Amino acid sequence: MGLWSFWGFSLLALVLLCPFHPKFVARAEISFSTKLDRFYRLDVTPLDARVARKSAEIKVSLKIDNNTKVFSAYETNTAGALKRNHGQQVWNETQSGNEAPIDIKTNYSSGLNIPDKKYDNIFEDKEGRFKANIMLENTFSAGRKKAKRSVGATYNENVDRSISGEAYSRERFVQTVQGVSSARPEYRRSGEEARVSNPRQNEPHLDTSTFALSGDSAHNQAMVHWSGHNSSVILILTKLYDFNLGGVTESSLWRSTDYGSTYTKLNDKVGSRTVLSYLYVCPTNKQKIMVLSDPEVESAVLISSDEGASFEKHPINFNILSLLFHPAQENWILAYSHDSKLYSSMDFGRKWQLVHDNVMPGRFYWAVMGLDRESDVVHIETRIGKGREYCTPCRAQRCTEGNRQYLFPGHVDTNSLVVQDEYVFTQVTKSGRASYFVSYMRESFKRMKLPKYCLPKDMHIISTDEKQVFAAVQEWNQNNTYSLYISDSPGVYFILSLENLRTSRGPAGNLLVDFYKVEGINGMYLANKLVDNYIKTFITYNKGQTWSLLPAPATDVAGNNLHCILPFCSLHLQLEMSENPYTSGPITSKKSVPGIIVATGNIGTQLSSANLGMFITSDAGNSWRQIFDEEYNVWFLDNGGALLAVLQAAAPIRHICLDEGKKWDRHSFSLAPLYVDGVLMEPESDNHIITFFGHFSHRSEWQLIKIDYKGLFSRRCMDGDYQTWYLHNKGELCVMGEKQIYMKRRPGNRCMLAQDYSRIYSSEPCPCTAYDFECDYGWERQADGNCSPAFWFNPNGAAKSCSTSQSFLNSTGYRKVLSNNCKEAGRNVYSPRRQPCRPRAPRGLQLSTSQGELSSPVGSNVTFMVSLNEGDSLRTSIQLDFGDGIKITYSNLSRADDGIKHIYRTTGIYRVTATAENSQGSDSSTLFLHITSPLERVYLSAPIVAVRGKEANLTAVVWPSHTRTLTFFWWFDNSSEPIITLEGSISHTFQSEGKSKVMVQVASGSTVMQDSKVITVKEFFRSLLLSFSPALDEHNPDIPEWREDIGRVVRTALSQVHQFLRDLSCRHGLGKRNGFNTYVKSLVFIYGVWLSAPLVDSNSLPSGSAMLMLLIVVFVGLAAFFIYKFKRYHQTASSQD
Repeated sequence: MGLWSFWGFSLLALVLLCPFHPKFVARAEISFSTKLDRFYRLDVTPLDARVARKSAEIKVSLKIDNNTKVFSAYETNTAGALKRNHGQQVWNETQSGNEAPIDIKTNYSSGLNIPDKKYDNIFEDKEGRFKANIMLENTFSAGRKKAKRSVGATYNENVDRSISGEAYSRERFVQTVQGVSSARPEYRRSGEEARVSNPRQNEPHLDTSTFALSGDSAHNQAMVHWSGHNSSVILILTKLYDFNLGGVTESSLWRSTDYGSTYTKLNDKVGSRTVLSYLYVCPTNKQKIMVLSDPEVESAVLISSDEGASFEKHPINFNILSLLFHPAQENWILAYSHDSKLYSSMDFGRKWQLVHDNVMPGRFYWAVMGLDRESDVVHIETRIGKGREYCTPCRAQRCTEGNRQYLFPGHVDTNSLVVQDEYVFTQVTKSGRASYFVSYMRESFKRMKLPKYCLPKDMHIISTDEKQVFAAVQEWNQNNTYSLYISDSPGVYFILSLENLRTSRGPAGNLLVDFYKVEGINGMYLANKLVDNYIKTFITYNKGQTWSLLPAPATDVAGNNLHCILPFCSLHLQLEMSENPYTSGPITSKKSVPGIIVATGNIGTQLSSANLGMFITSDAGNSWRQIFDEEYNVWFLDNGGALLAVLQAAAPIRHICLDEGKKWDRHSFSLAPLYVDGVLMEPESDNHIITFFGHFSHRSEWQLIKIDYKGLFSRRCMDGDYQTWYLHNKGELCVMGEKQIYMKRRPGNRCMLAQDYSRIYSSEPCPCTAYDFECDYGWERQADGNCSPAFWFNPNGAAKSCSTSQSFLNSTGYRKVLSNNCKEAGRNVYSPRRQPCRPRAPRGLQLSTSQGELSSPVGSNVTFMVSLNEGDSLRTSIQLDFGDGIKITYSNLSRADDGIKHIYRTTGIYRVTATAENSQGSDSSTLFLHITSPLERVYLSAPIVAVRGKEANLTAVVWPSHTRTLTFFWWFDNSSEPIITLEGSISHTFQSEGKSKVMVQVASGSTVMQDSKVITVKEFFRSLLLSFSPALDEHNPDIPEWREDIGRVVRTALSQVHQFLRDLSCRHGLGKRNGFNTYVKSLVFIYGVWLSAPLVDSNSLPSGSAMLMLLIVVFVGLAAFFIYKFKRYHQTASSQD
């Protein structure tokens, strides 16, 4: 008893002498404005305070392009506690096949205490708490097999600088993130984690080391990159971004050569006064590094060819906004500038050359190897006028006007060019309806064909994997949902796969689609669909041919029975892709681990943001089990042989969980709790290194914790350490037309997987069934599972199939699912059947222009497209009459597949007629084409005076002259409706005396010009011509004042002749126009009589015409005189005889 008293007294004394000081951590509160702006408020709470959290869902939508960029997700608690980063924002610039640098932005500014003052996008309220207004934009590096999600064409000028890394991979994606708050349970250990009474007992050894970036505690941005494959080099660029100045004021470049155990500062090598802004790594040779200096200080690029060991600086004369590396040539780079100019470098940034100006942002693509003729071809969308964009492929170093070609014949919609794998997509909108075009294997463009009555309002390309296009289409009767359509190999004919996909819009208006491709399993996808106002998760094993609900686990994480029965209750998953490559996101799968999916979700009747937990399947979605009742970030380690789980906690953490089967082990990786900003690991490598990035507190320096988890494994795996499992779909072993057996490590075997071991043990094709085929274009699946023609489709049209041979493949209504490996035994029931081409008369001949327009400028090249719905096109001749006297004839329709070009030299409306004829009959089609030219001037020719009740002729004279291509609108007095004519002349009767204004408007396409005149209407008038000397026109400056002065001269002269004339008023007519020598006339109104009298220049000589007339009169008079004399002479002689 005395001993216990002694120890009790000692303990009490220790407590009194060493009072406990609780640690404090930063917490951020979040609120959402009506404009989706985000404001964060920083508070301080005790470290041991209980934290209730609320997650912010991040919706990811993908745009098909080649560039990527990432910002971090944030999570908040019910009190508004900022989750994970505590005021630090993470983003990265990624590349295809390499780790992306991570950028961590601290959304507070230490030392600022100015109430109600705005600092760029940082605000401080009256209580002194800072609020950060952040627009989150997100992209990520996706492999070629990763499902791409569609997004509308968006571009945010506010983040131009931050998307400079969006040009690394050949598959370009642009995404946005949107936070949606959802309730989360209170912080606690999960069921299995809580059952581990002493986590350090029997804990395998983890080698850890911590390094602090000294002197960079004020830096609020960082970009981190692990260099080449199996390389030990890590590069970190930290920066201080001044929100008040709107730029970077300090930077530090760090380099590690021992997998992150130690780092060296490289500021002296790049220049102590140089401020760095962005870091890039060549995707094809990661030893090559490019760093940009801040343009506010100097515009230069720093280049390294030895993983940052040394740098050379090269000045540039433009500011780089984004870079795009060539997919094969390590030295070829495209750079997009702030002034919409595109530059190219063929020596890794040492010299730059202008490729093209007026390039649309993000609409430039390198050539795809094996598809484009030259490897240095660049596909560009350029703007040549308002709303007039063109697709132009040209050489990177020789993109002159003479070398440019136009990939698409005509202008396209803004931001519509997408070059993705074998496909080139574009869009053209006319009369409010969009048409979508595709070029496959760089062939001519063809219109993408959806079911006839789909009538799309919007379309977004999701994926082009395996030579097939997945598209999200909003049909005419849909508002908040889209339908999933899949195409044939050329991407032309689309069929419906799944209706009412769940979609939403991001802050920038980007389309967010809940659609996910499962890695490692061919043809397996997940999608969230709206069913009776409920969002449910569906799965397909045959590439969208059939879909089904996900079965829920039998028990929860604590072992309690769930009693969730299909179809009333099922498992629903969050299908967002990871917005940050250094956090796993709500769902993850890996090609090297086929069949394993880890995802965040809930169990019930619909998808919900409440009661979220972590679920895993190891048999490709046939069965699931719950592993955590909170949200975790989960990564695959050891080539997929182990799982790493890190709690998504607002509080700092010091433990991680590793799983080698169904048991999770809890490991400590840091003595002090760490705010984790990201996790970096090199994929597909054998070094077993993980690097954690974070802070111990708000004001602490950057902490980099290196973890070597090789100690978890005792040896390398041998043959006996593996077991096999069968891929199946609810017991059906034939999936995508084959039976596949996979290998995986036996649970509990602590051995390292070989990187090159085969995951597929065996594969055997299966006999084809109806569900290995999808309904062909124009066919629909019936209730009995068979495909039958839609009411609008005629299955007998075989014109195109007979264009190149004597036989054609006639569809049976089915087309094989692409990548399906089934084999048809015996008679081919579902595959198309080859049939001979029987002679048939041509039917359904269609004639159109390549762009569907019925007008074209004079002198331009017009391309006519001719197609035939029915008939033997191989034996059918085509004649095209252009309507201008020129005709052309083709022996068969196949010769006109690329279109027929013609140039019209004069304006007018031309009747273009196509005639198809063979031995069985003929067919014809006609269109009327308007050839126009721009209007330059319109003049209304009208009488000055008109008689009431009598017709007056009015004429509109147009320069240059047009033939039947103009529309004339005649307005008289205050009429509310015009008189519309197609001719430039009209007769009109004025019914009342006085002055009447006449206006004519002439319309030519979108151009309208007008002229007007004032006509005096009288009961009676008489006009006489007043002629003027031609010499007078030499002094005519063609202005109204001159004609008024001449009118006064005429009036004075007439007043002197007629003394009784009073109240004379002068009117002026036409002067000289367009260089023509015309008579100047002055009309004088005298008591209802209109006179025109000569005003003769006394100094001028008689005109040439007058002299000629005088000579003629004299000659005729002399001739008459001689004839008269001659007749008198003969008469006198006759009388004398």
